Amino acid sequence: MVNQKVLILNFGGQYDELIARRVRECSVYSEVKPHTVSIQAIKEFNPIGIIFTGGPQSVYKENSPHPDEAIFRLGIPILGICYGCQLLAHHLGGKVVEAQSDSSREYGKTLTYFDTTCSIFQGVKERSITWMSHGDYMAEVPQGFSLVAKSAKCPNVAIADEKRKLYGVQFHPEVNHTEYGKAIIKNFLYKVCGAVGDWNMESYARIAIENIRKKVGKDEVLLALSGGVDSSVCAALFAEAVGKQLTCVFVDHGLLRKNEGDEVEEAFKKWDINLIRVNAEEKFLTALKGVTEPERKRKIIGEQFIRVFEEEGKKIGSVDYLAQGTIYPDVIESGKGEAETIKSHHNVGGLPDFVDFKEIIEPLKMLFKDEVRALGRELGLPEYLVERQPFPGPGLGIRIIGEITKEKLELLREADYIFRDEVAKTGIEKSMNQYFAALTNMRSVGVMGDGRSYDYAIALRSVTTDDFMTADWTRIPYDVLDKVSSRIVNEVKGVNRVLYDITSKPPATVELE
Repeated sequence: MVNQKVLILNFGGQYDELIARRVRECSVYSEVKPHTVSIQAIKEFNPIGIIFTGGPQSVYKENSPHPDEAIFRLGIPILGICYGCQLLAHHLGGKVVEAQSDSSREYGKTLTYFDTTCSIFQGVKERSITWMSHGDYMAEVPQGFSLVAKSAKCPNVAIADEKRKLYGVQFHPEVNHTEYGKAIIKNFLYKVCGAVGDWNMESYARIAIENIRKKVGKDEVLLALSGGVDSSVCAALFAEAVGKQLTCVFVDHGLLRKNEGDEVEEAFKKWDINLIRVNAEEKFLTALKGVTEPERKRKIIGEQFIRVFEEEGKKIGSVDYLAQGTIYPDVIESGKGEAETIKSHHNVGGLPDFVDFKEIIEPLKMLFKDEVRALGRELGLPEYLVERQPFPGPGLGIRIIGEITKEKLELLREADYIFRDEVAKTGIEKSMNQYFAALTNMRSVGVMGDGRSYDYAIALRSVTTDDFMTADWTRIPYDVLDKVSSRIVNEVKGVNRVLYDITSKPPATVELE
């Protein structure tokens, strides 16, 4: 059985991945693809519906992104969001123009009036808040379309051609600020596209296992195991799919947390897999010597990982495939299509140009973190592993600002261990989706034992988030922070100051580098 699918065409919008997430929350599988995807590829994908994302361009300008007009003749329902709505109007006989005054532009929360007889607005209040972000507007609506929503500034907030199942909204239903946004998307999926809600982790696991078996055949697979949630779930998936054909390589690159290497080995003793632990600390630290630029660090770490995997693959024999636990936020932040690179992840944008494997398989690359956890539970992984604190592949290497040295690593390990230990004692870790200590490159004057000190500052970081695409800083109780600070300064030689990072994502990222 093949799951129903929705295709999301990306026109450069900032919320395209969020649209995909909202669709999946409605139990319908979705994928984001570039707007340049061919009509033949769309037919092969066989979606039950298509969603056009927003975008920063103006549809009437020469170099603005447009779909192949044949897409409107496929008979597949389409929902256009913001720029996507204007594309519908522009291509189907309407007219989109630049707003000449503030009276036609709309940004932020907007009181909107809905025609609730329209299929996508059924069950929505006739008056509710939507999130607007547009400087252009539809001056003329295409023939066959009806106006189905309006605001005080804009008489054509939404358009619909119920006969052809084409819909456009000027606002963003995918963001939480739109009160009935999820209901509108669900109406499009179920009332218009005929969705049955057949996508869940059980079906995803089944399809992923089938795809792995079909691709790998009888060949050998080497899996990059970090011991984190993503790689552990990936290992369980491959173990289920190919069993003894799988070899997991755990690279101890010297950038791990305190006792991490031993804990990873212990955790995977319960599974019947071939696990190899490689001590590569000297190799990694030598390559990173003198390097201070964050993106360069990530590139070096990514290349060293691949070289170790290549070496281990040759020792094993003929290994054609490398498996990785790459997830969707990794892909997004490393840049895809026309998106800007935020930071290269060692297993995506950090890969070297040449990789000596037939293919890299990444079965989790379309999943968000909470979906990966759900998949882990479906595969029978223990809760302590599924709920394990996220830890990036580059490890402490991106939690040390400036040059990485063995001495700095030892200092940070102890500080991070104290932070995690105190959090565990209080039982507040379930309210913290990711927390850690980082070593800043700042040294400052302090007083230790009646004498002057000139030592490092440790930064504590904790965030709460649903999907790691956005995150808010955690409101850790002051008494906990006080205890952590006191212990770090007293127990970790070389630290005389502790800071707490209260920056959300955006503008910051979860990790410091």
